[in-house]
Amino acid sequence: MREPALVTRMRPFTSTIFAEMTALATRTGAVNLGQGFPDTDGPAGMLAVAKESIDGGLNQYPPGPGMPVLREAIAEHRARFGTRYDPETEVLVTVGATEAIAASLLALVEPGDEVVLIEPYYDSYAASVALAGATRRAVGLVEEPGTGRLGLDVAALRAAVGPRTRALLLNSPHNPTGTVLNRAELTEVARLCVEHDLVAITDEVYEHLVFDDHEHVPLATLPGMAERTVTISGAGKTFNCTGWKIGWACGPAGLVSAVRAAKQFLTFVGGAPFQPAVAHALRHELDWVARLRSSLQDKRSRLAEGLTDAGFAVRPSEGTYFITADVRPLGFTDGAELCRELPGRIGVAGVPVQVFTDHPDQWRHLVRFAFCKRDEVLDEAVRRLRGLRV
Repeated sequence: MREPALVTRMRPFTSTIFAEMTALATRTGAVNLGQGFPDTDGPAGMLAVAKESIDGGLNQYPPGPGMPVLREAIAEHRARFGTRYDPETEVLVTVGATEAIAASLLALVEPGDEVVLIEPYYDSYAASVALAGATRRAVGLVEEPGTGRLGLDVAALRAAVGPRTRALLLNSPHNPTGTVLNRAELTEVARLCVEHDLVAITDEVYEHLVFDDHEHVPLATLPGMAERTVTISGAGKTFNCTGWKIGWACGPAGLVSAVRAAKQFLTFVGGAPFQPAVAHALRHELDWVARLRSSLQDKRSRLAEGLTDAGFAVRPSEGTYFITADVRPLGFTDGAELCRELPGRIGVAGVPVQVFTDHPDQWRHLVRFAFCKRDEVLDEAVRRLRGLRV
């Protein structure tokens, strides 16, 4: 028997930092600001539809592409962002955005192709590229002088694209940094994709969670991109139902058909009683989402002020659930080492940014904290963090 049993390309992905930090937080009783899930439920109307669906017997396999009522609601929702999709051929329901990303790469990328990622990147991206047998090329965000914002390095992105590049996987609003790529940055991305005939796979799960005066611009709305972009999103972050795992992929029929071919052999279908509930939410609960966005903006500011008061150097967060903080002013140099100490030392869990990169030394100083928690939870975390100075 071959040892180890796991194939070479998957050996770097045997566990996730989220599982490690959550287990550590549970073991120590720490306040968990590591994993990005809210601690309050989504809109009552949505929850009621899910319960009615279960009670009404909607508990067997839904259609492979997703229930028509949800695909139609997704298409209507995407129109709000300026993109129009045929719900029959251009919308695919998936088991969360994570499956949509994996299925897109499996379907659209050949072994040996290159996929460009923006780092720091969500950890499933690298694993999905490996599953597809492709090679990743990571381009780092760069800190802008004066503001500390982590912005797109257009020159580095252009330099990373070569003759073997097939796809660009882009996440905005961006996890883990909270950056929202602006129209000028995305225009350069679009120009590069058109010039090199790249497929763009966009992870837009935080599309509604954008703060202050920032704007979410779907890449598919820019010139030349509608025909080459798979736009991925989901209900989990928008409606506080991360455990339901209802996501979707939208794009031209040829690309979506390819993604469906891969997806059907991963999970086949998922979440029958949740699909009409999410359809309801997309059509009737966006006012609830607006209140959620306002609340999260306040929580972002609340945690930013607390971290600054505790001695961290906080980077701007323009959206998402997350804020990053520089540990060096407190006398620390390694975010991963600190995150493994924090739960036992002061009772708070965070996540080191360096684990989301191919170049960890460049990101060793940053730690990500989630602010999608009740105010009293954030306040208790800040109280504990104030005791961290070396």
